[in-house]
Amino acid sequence: MDDSYNSLTNHSPHSIKSFTERQKSKIKGHLIDSNNKLLRVFPSFSPLNPEFIPGSRVVDIFPDRFSFNLANKGINNNLCSQQLDNMTLQSSSPPNMAIVVTDTSVKNDIATSISYIHAFNYPMIKTVHHAAFVTSTEAKLFTIRCGINQACSIENISKIIVVTDSIHAARKIFDDKSNPYQIHLTAVLHELRHFFAAGQDNSVEFWECPSCLKWRLHKSVNKKSKLFNLLPSLPSKISWNFCRKTDSDNIINLWKMNFQASDGKGKNFLDLVNINNNTIELLYIKGGPWLQVFGSSNSLCARATRAITNHAPTGEYRLQFFLKEDFKCPCGLYPIETRRHILYECTRHNGYWNPRRDSLYHFVMFLSANPLAFAFIDNLLPVAPS
Repeated sequence: MDDSYNSLTNHSPHSIKSFTERQKSKIKGHLIDSNNKLLRVFPSFSPLNPEFIPGSRVVDIFPDRFSFNLANKGINNNLCSQQLDNMTLQSSSPPNMAIVVTDTSVKNDIATSISYIHAFNYPMIKTVHHAAFVTSTEAKLFTIRCGINQACSIENISKIIVVTDSIHAARKIFDDKSNPYQIHLTAVLHELRHFFAAGQDNSVEFWECPSCLKWRLHKSVNKKSKLFNLLPSLPSKISWNFCRKTDSDNIINLWKMNFQASDGKGKNFLDLVNINNNTIELLYIKGGPWLQVFGSSNSLCARATRAITNHAPTGEYRLQFFLKEDFKCPCGLYPIETRRHILYECTRHNGYWNPRRDSLYHFVMFLSANPLAFAFIDNLLPVAPS
């Protein structure tokens, strides 16, 4: 959301900035700006819609009428392009087939959705739609919906092939789990229900075509979608999913800012880098960058957490909180058992050594090779001979 939109909100008669101090003092509870919520579009759909009732859904009635062909990540781009070329050749001559090629790009919070439809002895059908303040997934679902709708309107079409670089969005169409895109899925499923019911041979195939393939038919659509450079007109309605995404992004950015501050993560936090030698950033997807590496093992996760936060059964921790306990390293080579000493110098933990201990990968390798490092039974380790 840009500054011009915020300025409209801040000068609203209901904005917090327009309240006097006396008015604020009389309000009980927290003060939260409305942020012009009247311009937001809230989702509305009926849970009793046939598309969501088990037994009457498209996936229940027509389970064999749709399929997905994923790009094989194990082969090179030329072979993937060849597979798409072969599919196109087989589908170009039969008069009952239509190929729908879709792509979406987002610039300046405006999504451009384009679909090209190729059918035998028909001129190519091009559709272009723009939408402001929607998520990319919403825009991708919309362009797939428009492409299927246009293909169904062509006479005697019994097979529709949808080529998209957003196969994850296409899969959501037939997902029976609750998701925030159900209002869009209802429209797509309604169209497919009529198409499948119109003939027992009617079917839809979804083919994945990553943009990096630069396959000829998808490349032209992808290039066209990136040519538009529109600016949103304000005030403008905002989709509910876009609002959620914006709020989520703001929370994550605030989280990152607080984390970077010394009082946010603690002065003893162990900063690590990824395989590209870049500082690890905070993420919550799939457990975040740290848990993705050592989250599968409870003991490894516990020891890694102790080491990263420096809240571990080490001498320097005892020296800070338990002054009467011994803080010397049992190896006898260092007066204070520190985290750095354990990682780089201690002879008791030499199962794995690499100078790049600032790398998360090598850090975890060290912990895996030394199962007693940063464990509460470290005092049971044998003392190295002097």
